[in-house]
Amino acid sequence: MNITISPEAEAFLADVIAKHDIDDLHLQVMVKNPGTPIADCFLNFCERDEIPPEAYEFKQSTYSLFASKADEKYLDGADISYDDTDTGGQLNIKAPQLKGKEPDKDAPLHDRVQYFIDTELNPSLAMHGGNAKLTNIDDGYAFIEFGGGCNGCGMAGQTLSMGMETKLLRAFPELKGLMDGTDHSTGENPYYKKED
Repeated sequence: MNITISPEAEAFLADVIAKHDIDDLHLQVMVKNPGTPIADCFLNFCERDEIPPEAYEFKQSTYSLFASKADEKYLDGADISYDDTDTGGQLNIKAPQLKGKEPDKDAPLHDRVQYFIDTELNPSLAMHGGNAKLTNIDDGYAFIEFGGGCNGCGMAGQTLSMGMETKLLRAFPELKGLMDGTDHSTGENPYYKKED
């Protein structure tokens, strides 16, 4: 993986870290919603013992920048720069691969459906702290698994049948329906708790 940090950004970040007066303080590039149009990346402070062992390390003069290997395809070729402005400065992170790209019309149905879920359905679910992912397509039925606030939510069935399924079948007429493959008993923080 290649991440470029400009000398101005490196100096700015070193100064910010020094002001925290914490031994062994570093930075980690974090990715949110990678491969979707709503993807974003940002920097988090971290100590070395908080970094996953499989992370890439980019050593700077007084600190290191870490990036997860799981995010490699989204962060490869990223550029971190710093521009002086009239009001101080602006730290910029440009990651050209971050948002991914829409699958071609001849791509496998699974890829096209997952991209649709990520771009058209998950932003609404995220407002309740939830998400959905496609686990399988079998005999024309798309099986999804809810996560976050949707796992165990008392309204998951209505969300599936009245919102998600309607949109998905309109976009993919080759599908017969949408099925919930989630084990809702494992939900730890459902948006709406089920009545006992």
